[in-house]
Amino acid sequence: MLRYRSRLIKMRTMICNNLQAIAMSCGLSERSRMLSRAGQQRLKSARMTPAIKHQSEDLITLLVPINERIGRVDRWLKQQASTDDRVKLLMTHPGVGVLTALGVVHTLEPFNRFSKQRSVVAYVGLEPMERSSAERKRYIGISKAGSRLLRFLLGEAAHIAVRFDPELKQFHERVGKRRGKAKATVATARKLLIRCWIMLRENIDYAEFRRRGVEVRLARLGHRPTMPEVVIERPASSDR
Repeated sequence: MLRYRSRLIKMRTMICNNLQAIAMSCGLSERSRMLSRAGQQRLKSARMTPAIKHQSEDLITLLVPINERIGRVDRWLKQQASTDDRVKLLMTHPGVGVLTALGVVHTLEPFNRFSKQRSVVAYVGLEPMERSSAERKRYIGISKAGSRLLRFLLGEAAHIAVRFDPELKQFHERVGKRRGKAKATVATARKLLIRCWIMLRENIDYAEFRRRGVEVRLARLGHRPTMPEVVIERPASSDR
């Protein structure tokens, strides 16, 4: 059903792009919103040839059933999410909505088949690809071997998650300074995927995930060896 919704969204985007092109040819602002009634009304009242007018009216007519189908699909997906505890669990994480949670759950299940984080990342196609030689190591992007739809959903979720999760925000900014915003978003989506997998595997919500993360960091700090402030050198031995 997620793929069906994605196809409907693509169809609606194609129609809106065509309407946008017609609006620009008529001298209307390119920022006109073709999905809004106001934008469509402006286009209908614009001066254009009979052929272009007929085309624009047909395109606007096509938007009505597509929007209705998208609405029905969204309602069905929300109903499915409301009865799935796994989806509701993931939705406690900032940025993870109904579509992303459903995509993660139905792509990764059963969750215990993955023994490590790298396997999950590779399965979804977010694993960095490396092209190395004897002299240098170079990354050429992600593998894109898994679900394209899920990668898109995770990328969109990452944009929202960095606004509400301090750790992801710091991570995104740090990677962005070195590699650029686009690669930082991909890296954040990869980290978000790993978080979702851990939450599903351990059956914990976002609050518990954060609490365990704090405990792990504190435990690591507690086991760090402490160096004395003054190091006393051992006197050199003398031969007698």
